Amino acid sequence: MAHAARSFLDSIEETFIAVLLGLMTLLTFANVIARYVFNANILWALELTVFMFAWLVLLGASYAVKKGAHLGVDAILNIVSPGVKKVLGIIAGLACVAFAFLLLKGAWDYWANFANLPATEGRWFPTGFEDKFRGKGWYETNDIPVPGVLKFLEDMFNDGDEYEKLPRLIPYLVLPVSMALFFLRSVQAFFALVTGKIDMLIVSHEAEDDVEEAAARLAADLKDT
Repeated sequence: MAHAARSFLDSIEETFIAVLLGLMTLLTFANVIARYVFNANILWALELTVFMFAWLVLLGASYAVKKGAHLGVDAILNIVSPGVKKVLGIIAGLACVAFAFLLLKGAWDYWANFANLPATEGRWFPTGFEDKFRGKGWYETNDIPVPGVLKFLEDMFNDGDEYEKLPRLIPYLVLPVSMALFFLRSVQAFFALVTGKIDMLIVSHEAEDDVEEAAARLAADLKDT
C-alpha cells in the first residue's frame, strides 16, 4: 500500500499532464469539427482549454524540477572545485526551496477565499490565518457549465444557491496543488543534492548531449547497415 502511494506520488505530474494534453486535444478537435462541419460552436471550449493549459504549465514546473530539466547557467560551477560546486549548489537549493515556499503561500492566499477559506497572514511567512475575510465561493467562470457531479458544491460554497457556471475555486485549485508539488519536488531535489545523488539542480548542456546521442545512434545505424 505504501509502495503504491509512493509510486502514485512519483508519477502524479506525468498522469495529470498526459490527461490534460489528451483532453485539450480532444476538446480542440471537437470544437473545430463543430465549427467547420456543423456551423456550431462549443461556447465554453476556449475558456476550458485556457484553464487546462494553465494547469499544464504549472504542473510542468514541478515535473521539470523532478526531472532536473529546468535551465540554468553553469559557467561558474564548471570552473570551481567539486567542494565549492557542492556548496554553491546547496545555497542555490536553499534559495529554490525558499522561493517554492513563498509561491505556495501566495498560491494558497489567492485561492483560499474562492473556497471560502482564510488566507494566511504575514508577508513572508504564514503567522496564522486571517480572522476576517469575504468568501468568494460564489465567483463563477464565464462560460464553463457545472457538471452534475459537482452540484454538491452549491451547498458547500454557495449557501445552497444554484451555480449557473463552474465556480472559480475549481480551476483555481491548480495554484495550491501545483505549488505544493513544486515545493515538494524542490525539497526532494535539495536532499538529493546534499546526499550526492545529483551534482546540480539544473540541466547542463542538454542540447549538446542530445546532438551527441543522436549522432552516436546514427553512426551505429550506419555501421549496422
